Amino acid sequence: MKKIRLGQIGIGHNHGEAKMYAARKFPDLFEIVGYAEENPRWVEKRGDLFNYRDLPRMSVAEILAKCDAILVESDVWDLTRYAKLCVDAGKHIHMDKPASGTLEEYKDVLDTAKAKGLTVQLGYMYRYNPAITDCFERIRRGELGELYAINTEMSTFHPPAYKKWLTNFGGGIMYILGSHLVDLAVYLLGEPKSVTSYLKKTGLDGIEFEDNTLAVLEYDKALARIFVSSVEVNGFGRRQFVVSGSRGTVNICPLERPLTMTVAHADTCDKPYENICENVPFVDDTYYGRYDDMMRDFHAYICGVKENPFTYEHDYLVQKVLSDIVGGIRIHSCEID
Repeated sequence: MKKIRLGQIGIGHNHGEAKMYAARKFPDLFEIVGYAEENPRWVEKRGDLFNYRDLPRMSVAEILAKCDAILVESDVWDLTRYAKLCVDAGKHIHMDKPASGTLEEYKDVLDTAKAKGLTVQLGYMYRYNPAITDCFERIRRGELGELYAINTEMSTFHPPAYKKWLTNFGGGIMYILGSHLVDLAVYLLGEPKSVTSYLKKTGLDGIEFEDNTLAVLEYDKALARIFVSSVEVNGFGRRQFVVSGSRGTVNICPLERPLTMTVAHADTCDKPYENICENVPFVDDTYYGRYDDMMRDFHAYICGVKENPFTYEHDYLVQKVLSDIVGGIRIHSCEID
């Protein structure tokens, strides 16, 4: 089995250390070369985290020269810029989300990677959620019939410091967390015919940004509703993904800790005013093992033993729909503690 020389550019993304932790679990797959971070603030704040402290810190140029593949884990506003450096240098990338830059700049990254046969894996974690993948398999087998609705929520009761950081992004919480849900909806239903969004600012904690948001994606026969809030008490406990079809409904709520899923089938739900569903048990390792399968697949994609179901075209479409929802990609680069 080919061992991939892996490095990381940026340690400023909130999921960055967890990705490195996951990659380091598989020494038979990855040789960890080191990391690069050009912002001294992040070196001071995170350079001594457990999964970085024994790794050599290198320049970006050194990482590009010494690695086969790179985890791009910078501040969100720098993700596309660093990704472009990587693919121009012929490196496979795992790129955290959501993408930054203009749509044209992001498309250039994807087009360059495709032309060079390079793997691009986006860090949308729910692609690897066990219940989500089970739901996708049921849909592929035709168990749910014709899909007509997706209802999904990803809310949190965020502290003021995180809310201040979210003021960097046009669309606020919809841009950062809603992107996960756009990814899933577009994967199942494709490009919507139209997009309607409601981006509201509650002003709670005296912080003005889009913290109470809703998007509706319209299709010929289907609707996808995406609700994301930064101010919902126990929002994490109500995160959900519900897919409804002519033959059944999958309801995943909460999405994590504890991972809980029910399935209802049309041929057994003969009483319309009763809750008749099947509980589907899972081993919930979505916290400590959340990125393990993602890193294993990253290696498999690079080695050509597995095909990435999330194509370059899909990844671009996710960013395009997200741009339509938030009224264009607008990102500042103001570091806020």
